[in-house]
Amino acid sequence: MQLNSMITQRLSKAHPTVFTLYACTAAFVAYACMYGFRKPFTAGSYTGLSLWGVEFKIILVCSQVFGYALSKFIGIRFISGMTPERRAPALLVLIGISQLALLGFALTPYPYNAGWLFVNGMPLGMIWGLVFGYLEGRRVTEILAAALSVNFIISSGFVKSVGKSLLQQGNISEFWMPFTAGLYFIPFLLLSVWMLERLPPPNEADLAARTERKKMTKEARKALWQKYMPGFVLLSAAYLMLTIIRDVRDNFAVEIWSELGYAGQPTILTTAELPVAALVLLGLGGLMFVRDNFKALWLNQVLCLAGALLLIGTTMLFQTGLISPIVWMILSGLGLFMPYIIFNGILFDRMLAAFKENGNVGFLMYIADAIGYLGAVGVLLWRNFGFGAMSWLHFYEDLCYIGSLFFGVLMLGAAYYFWKKQRAFVAE
Repeated sequence: MQLNSMITQRLSKAHPTVFTLYACTAAFVAYACMYGFRKPFTAGSYTGLSLWGVEFKIILVCSQVFGYALSKFIGIRFISGMTPERRAPALLVLIGISQLALLGFALTPYPYNAGWLFVNGMPLGMIWGLVFGYLEGRRVTEILAAALSVNFIISSGFVKSVGKSLLQQGNISEFWMPFTAGLYFIPFLLLSVWMLERLPPPNEADLAARTERKKMTKEARKALWQKYMPGFVLLSAAYLMLTIIRDVRDNFAVEIWSELGYAGQPTILTTAELPVAALVLLGLGGLMFVRDNFKALWLNQVLCLAGALLLIGTTMLFQTGLISPIVWMILSGLGLFMPYIIFNGILFDRMLAAFKENGNVGFLMYIADAIGYLGAVGVLLWRNFGFGAMSWLHFYEDLCYIGSLFFGVLMLGAAYYFWKKQRAFVAE
């Protein structure tokens, strides 16, 4: 206990760079471990298996995403009402449930084991909110959120590489591989949660810069939603477009890379995402130096629109043969993940600070996530029954065009709404 208290006290007095590096490391590792329990199964192809006319891998992805989406609805209340002292126990219990579900997936015969991925996904959907609760409301929240969210780019590919490597060893089946992969991440999870628990709460300077983040009651959630409802609806719809594109790229990365000519190279799932992560961190980390919350809010929205244009433009260049497949995947990844990570904490954190609201990011993010993941399931089923013969590569290319176009239009609508809100706020 004395050691824990001493570390917390030293962190509260540490240079901002030291504190930021410590917090970034703890948050990144904790959330990376979550991916170790969620994504390894997607490294399998489950070739030749189907159920009710649907590819078995799509069944597995939909089963997990349904559980994940349900947890987002639960998280609207659960995460927004979470107190600091309950975060660590809740995080460990939820991860434990997900790992036991992977054991059930391995032991239960096909096709009945698909239901275990629903159980696996349901607790994992709340991990982001628990980890982000340690980070929000600080002057350095942008860089902390970027370090946490860069997991969307790196860790998913890394754990799929781990899963693919286990399969290539030849002594483990596609059904046992996810549980086996999860075992490797347990020690790192325990260490990272211990590190997060040592973080001091936001100090007075943080509170002055970003407003206090409080546990939200039902009445507080309702009041905040009604106050900004048109803007939240537009942002949630925009995030739905991003989630659909990202989920197809993420869950079917093995198939997309194989069609691009990189079959049998599991490391490409990680190495191609490293430049994306570096560019996103560089771009978003600089936002923490923008002290004016309204300026930062507008910069976030400009970067979101730039990401949509990059996604469309690079896909067009790839299809005309002007850039190589790997350059396209890197640049399109930047166009996708720049706005996706902005939405995951950074945009809402600045919005709450700009309008002097004392809610928390978890409430807003879990509404957007719940809508996004339900939409992703719908698109996967639509693809299976309507365009089953289309390759995953061509399906992803089409999504880059259509999804980005809708995303850009919705973001312009949201920008107009919050511009009017800012004018009214400043006039008060």
